[in-house]
Amino acid sequence: MILSGREIERRLGGDIVIEGYDPARLNPNSYNLTLHNELMVYEEVVLDMAKPNRVRRLTIPDDGLVLSPNQLYLGRTTERTTTHNLVPQIEGRSSVGRLGLFVHVTAGFGDVGFSGFWTLEMFAVQPVRVYAGVPICQIFYHELTGEITEYASKYQHNRDIQPSLLFEELQDKTDDKQLPLAFGVERSVR
Repeated sequence: MILSGREIERRLGGDIVIEGYDPARLNPNSYNLTLHNELMVYEEVVLDMAKPNRVRRLTIPDDGLVLSPNQLYLGRTTERTTTHNLVPQIEGRSSVGRLGLFVHVTAGFGDVGFSGFWTLEMFAVQPVRVYAGVPICQIFYHELTGEITEYASKYQHNRDIQPSLLFEELQDKTDDKQLPLAFGVERSVR
């Protein structure tokens, strides 16, 4: 089940913490989160999953910043959230999607216990101007059944935009010159 807006509001300060909460951004079954004034882009032409990739920061000026197609922009929410006993999830707002802006490429599903800012993987279908502080996405909450183990991994308690840290998971494997592939098959790294 998904929580209603009134239930989200009722659970604030308990299972749900939204730092920078504004009741005007509460929806019937979600809450709008806003875009921070910084973005990040990768500087590498080919991104490598097994190592950190160089990034460059961009600041969104008051008159907005035009996002170009075929470029991944990492952003973050202005609000920091913490969720207990529920599964948080973000989705782009329909008004933003109708402008051809994907707000998260695939990573909208959060984990119970996550605490931090949401990193947004933004991709524009055509050039689109974005502004800091715009309600960019919405967070909603799923009820969870069964024993709960809270999230305690690499993105927990982040304080900034988080580029991929997948290389940390692969570090032990690359030290052995082996990288895992699908279904447990391994291949040598050259």
